[in-house]
Amino acid sequence: MTQSLLLSLQVASLATGLALVVGVAASALLARWRSPLAIVLEVIVLLPLVLPPTVLGYYLLVILGARSPVGDWLASVGLPLIFTWRGAVVASALVALPLVVLPARSAMEAVPEELGDVARTLGRRETAIFFTLTLPVAWRGILAGAMLAYARALGEFGATLMVAGSIPGRTQTLPLAIYDAAQRGDRAEANMLAFFLTLTAIGALLILRRLGTRLADGRRRG
Repeated sequence: MTQSLLLSLQVASLATGLALVVGVAASALLARWRSPLAIVLEVIVLLPLVLPPTVLGYYLLVILGARSPVGDWLASVGLPLIFTWRGAVVASALVALPLVVLPARSAMEAVPEELGDVARTLGRRETAIFFTLTLPVAWRGILAGAMLAYARALGEFGATLMVAGSIPGRTQTLPLAIYDAAQRGDRAEANMLAFFLTLTAIGALLILRRLGTRLADGRRRG
């Protein structure tokens, strides 16, 4: 159980970081970019929200498996993903990605364009505007996305099982350990692990509710 817990915390943390980097970049594009290609990007980014996790896991197997060019290259450099904890990170990050994009994009769209226009007249570059203006103003939405992504990555099951398998001590995260305990008939361990994940999810939702309240109060005052 301890190994599964530590592995889950490691996978969820790394997956959240990966989802944040990709999700914030995608949110910045979607918040300001008006193009048919933006619609394509939006569909791709939000697709994990509606596709079954097992389908996402199968696609990752096809793309990252040993028979694919990407998987073959990763294996040649010593970074195989299939049936490793790294694969669990990628699978969890993909599933959690939409939960970063949705609140982060909304927060960035709420940043007044006039602020950026003023900064441009002062000679600020777009990258400087993004890091010194957009991100500081939209931080609550980004933090909300990070909290949701972490809770989702911690509880990811289907895609992780397809990509990383359930190898005790190597790829067996908490949700997989719960499934394994239930299959063995060990209800005590399954109940304990399920209770831990439930408390984590409730805590994340309470924090998000608090952030949402503060954000609404700030907008009313503004």
